[in-house]
Amino acid sequence: MTKYDFSIVGAGLFGSTVAYELAKHGYKVNVIEKRDHIAGNIYTENLDGIIVHKYGAHIFHTNNKGIWEYINQFASFNRYTNSPIANYKGEIYNLPFNMNTFNRMWGVTTPDEARKVIDDQTEKYHIEKPRNLEEQAISLVGPDIYRKLVQGYTEKQWGKKANELPAFIIRRLPIRFTYDNNYFNDMYQGIPNGGYTQIVKKMLDSSLISINLNYDFFENKSTVLNQSNKVVFTGMIDQFFEYSLGELEYRSLKFLTKKVQTNNFQGNAVVNYTDKDVPYTRIIEHKHFDLEGIKRQKNKSIITYEYPIEWHRGIEPYYPVNDQKNNKLYKDYLDLVSKQSKVIFGGRLGMYRYYNMDQTIAAALRLVHRLLDN
Repeated sequence: MTKYDFSIVGAGLFGSTVAYELAKHGYKVNVIEKRDHIAGNIYTENLDGIIVHKYGAHIFHTNNKGIWEYINQFASFNRYTNSPIANYKGEIYNLPFNMNTFNRMWGVTTPDEARKVIDDQTEKYHIEKPRNLEEQAISLVGPDIYRKLVQGYTEKQWGKKANELPAFIIRRLPIRFTYDNNYFNDMYQGIPNGGYTQIVKKMLDSSLISINLNYDFFENKSTVLNQSNKVVFTGMIDQFFEYSLGELEYRSLKFLTKKVQTNNFQGNAVVNYTDKDVPYTRIIEHKHFDLEGIKRQKNKSIITYEYPIEWHRGIEPYYPVNDQKNNKLYKDYLDLVSKQSKVIFGGRLGMYRYYNMDQTIAAALRLVHRLLDN
């Protein structure tokens, strides 16, 4: 017997936004989550008074005023500015690549000097149409920056040689000829005071929403489908179809979190380690996300080492490998989606694409509008 108008598989930001909007319109919603907590990968927890981003650093940023106003209805945000740094064998560089980076790398002080060094380096390679990430990076910033700040980090992150990766990956990395260490160009940026979990908790706080944690959809698939008019699935699209067309590729992460007896471990929230011989890609010091964290918590801090690892069945997938082969396979899975009408796929894994948080919310709202129009 049908009990719910909608079942949402996954209590992350996408699924929770959909659940919140549907409940606002009077629909009865069942949210199921395989983990023991809500909020998915944006889950934050309070450890010894420090808000810890359990699944990696999450900084909300957007140019969409409507999305910014939407998320601010659930929490107040601080004015955190994302300014990561890179550590290459003890040499410290600012990210994104900007005049501070170029000064440290070559000793130049003006934009014209920096451009000349880059132009002189890139011209030697005569790369007109980059065929892979390595060629793309060298064509943008030359071999010096590529070898110190791009190659090792990227190969660790993706588990492949840079010349085997698609060129488009590196186009997301901003390059500036100004002394500006703000990683994002977006107008709105910050981190919610008290962390992200409160946002999802408020989204799901409705008498029309049931929440089931530690609930495996695949162990209860027929039950969920039978008791729901519609199902919004935010898990892996290939897993839903039992990998019938083959496995899509994902990358996974391992997090090692430690308490350290110091007020300030590394002087910055995020330090990327770009040397290929360092096994982790970055260290996160969580108290720096909280603008009052350093003042409030003395003589202790919490840090997280982030290790990219190869994904395999049974561990958490964190982001898709959107190369040509995988994108083609995903389109083949979309053909299977088109042959059934009860299940709607969404989110990073369901749509097999990289989403920032603002894009996740925007996609969820678009889906709700379509559902309400039908």
